[in-house]
Amino acid sequence: MSNHLPEFSKVDPSTTQTSIKQLITKNKKLSKSLLSSSTDYNWDNLMQPLSMADDALQKLWSPVSHLNSVVNTPELRDAYTACVPLISDYHTAMGQDRDLFKAIQSIQENQEALGLDDAQKKVIENALKSFHLSGVSLSKKKQHLFREINKKLSELSSAFADNVLDATNAWTKQIDDVTQLAGLSDANLDMMKQAAEQRDQEGYLLTLEFPSYIAVTTYADDRALREEVYHAFVTRAAENSSHPEFDNSELMEDILQLRQEKAKLLDFSNFAALSLDKKMAESAEEVIGFLDQLADKSYPFAIKEIEALKDFAQKEYGIDDLQPWDLAYVSEKLKLKLFDFGEEDLKPYFPVEQVIKGLFELVEKLYRVTIKQKQGVDTWHEDVRFYEIFNAQGELQAQFYFDLYARQHKRGGAWMDDYCGRFKYADKLQTPVAYMTCNSASASGDKPALMTHNEVITLFHEFGHGLHHMLTQVDYLDVSGINGVEWDAVELPSQFMENWCWQKETLDMFAAHYESGKKLPDDLFDKMQAARHFQSAMLMVRQLEFSLFDMKIHQDTTIKSAQQIQQVLDAVRKKVAIIKANDFNRFQNSFSHIFAGGYAAGYYSYKWAEVLSADAFARFEEEGIFNAEVSQDFLSEILTKGGSRPAMASFIAFRGRKPTVDALLRHAGLAEEAAA
Repeated sequence: MSNHLPEFSKVDPSTTQTSIKQLITKNKKLSKSLLSSSTDYNWDNLMQPLSMADDALQKLWSPVSHLNSVVNTPELRDAYTACVPLISDYHTAMGQDRDLFKAIQSIQENQEALGLDDAQKKVIENALKSFHLSGVSLSKKKQHLFREINKKLSELSSAFADNVLDATNAWTKQIDDVTQLAGLSDANLDMMKQAAEQRDQEGYLLTLEFPSYIAVTTYADDRALREEVYHAFVTRAAENSSHPEFDNSELMEDILQLRQEKAKLLDFSNFAALSLDKKMAESAEEVIGFLDQLADKSYPFAIKEIEALKDFAQKEYGIDDLQPWDLAYVSEKLKLKLFDFGEEDLKPYFPVEQVIKGLFELVEKLYRVTIKQKQGVDTWHEDVRFYEIFNAQGELQAQFYFDLYARQHKRGGAWMDDYCGRFKYADKLQTPVAYMTCNSASASGDKPALMTHNEVITLFHEFGHGLHHMLTQVDYLDVSGINGVEWDAVELPSQFMENWCWQKETLDMFAAHYESGKKLPDDLFDKMQAARHFQSAMLMVRQLEFSLFDMKIHQDTTIKSAQQIQQVLDAVRKKVAIIKANDFNRFQNSFSHIFAGGYAAGYYSYKWAEVLSADAFARFEEEGIFNAEVSQDFLSEILTKGGSRPAMASFIAFRGRKPTVDALLRHAGLAEEAAA
């Protein structure tokens, strides 16, 4: 296996645009040359060289795109913004090339005679569908319009993400009097002190980076402070924020209208229908029916949960009007009372070093691989680590980077992305390389970096994506790893990994107190398990709110204004929300998943794939969570297959049947209640 790793220290934003233009020109010439050099097309004289060209562009662009997310600078941003429409236009132009389409079509027509295997057939099938979705059948005039729409959408999505990052960075609150931060743990105070020092300020600095935001809203006794921080967070990138220059309202309007225009050009009734054309779900109606089914199951229990919380808030804290900025705070207090357990109780048992060690030990046990850290690799920040995965024969199988801590100029959230995928060509086998990014708190004071249990779950989730990408055994780039996997199935391996964070056998591998080294006590584990389903119905309806909102705004072709977007969200909330949102809340203005990511008319994928992942893990529960046969079946039928066959076929091959929602409801603690 071979690879040339990205040299992040040598990425020069000033030359990026020129390099991208040159490679795009080279790739276009190659395509024309391939088409003109033969009329008898096959895998080796067309598909393979095209894949190599795409791979070269991916490896040139990926480091720039990644750096723009993790160490954002004005120079990187300018380079990224300039290149995004160039790359978008290149892919659209290739997808509208009728000669190329006909050439690939001829390969499909002769695929049996050419001896194509199933994975190659899937590559061809996916490619032909992409041609149709790029407007290959449109008139020249409409093709030009389609390309302009795609270019503009790429620019607007990039601008949306920039505004969210800038709005997040723009707000800070400096505090001298530590009594104003009563309720926060020493670790959280250390984090805020460190944030102040990093910006050459005194005292404590509150930011909208997630570890800081969640600490204040969950633990600060000062209700007014919670409200202030909450207000700043939910008005990010909005017209009513403290920094209205980053308002995303107009961008949302333009993005939605352009998406509908694009769908109309391709003869889809709306953008939701276009988005679903390449997913497992067959229609928006099917998705909404699925979400409504979960809502019907969850809503009655969510109402009970919120009523219990309101009653507790009134009796214990004199809060008669429970507000969104009280939810996390009062919920944590109620959990502490009900279960004698809070999230802060777990943190000392999750030092990052131990969590990583345990994660790797679990993966090695399940899939018979070995993971080793490698020093001296060029990275983008001193906190970044690099690892290699070796198979049972000691051969290099994959490589990956870990970037786990929140910092200035780094995009919030957590994600997995790739530098390159597994790809066999000219007797060489390219090693897949992944980036896994989180935003937990780094070490502060004299304490090591400690994770909350939720952050442990997030790390396992992203590593699940990484395993899907890295453990593939498919040799064709377009369907290896996560490539070619239907979007609403791509979360299966990631959400599957979350289940291990609740198993005592797994936690015993790594949950050890950072001072004493003692394992997580049984009584604390029992409390954690007892509290696992605490407010699970409230969490469910919250996710359903996001999913329904996403699907409905992409179904509605009449939306022309930010006010109409708000009206759709209000209508969804009226149906599924269990506490009224404040009039100032502009959640949608920072909903990057759907306006700047790949989840447009696809956010439901989290719940859809959660059904798959819960049902998949149920087989481990039934046959033994470390059952070697089950582990190898999951590896061989799900992880190694990538996008080489439909996701449903992979699921059925592993589970022996189609999925049901039963395991999801049971894992959410709703099945027993529903039956009671």
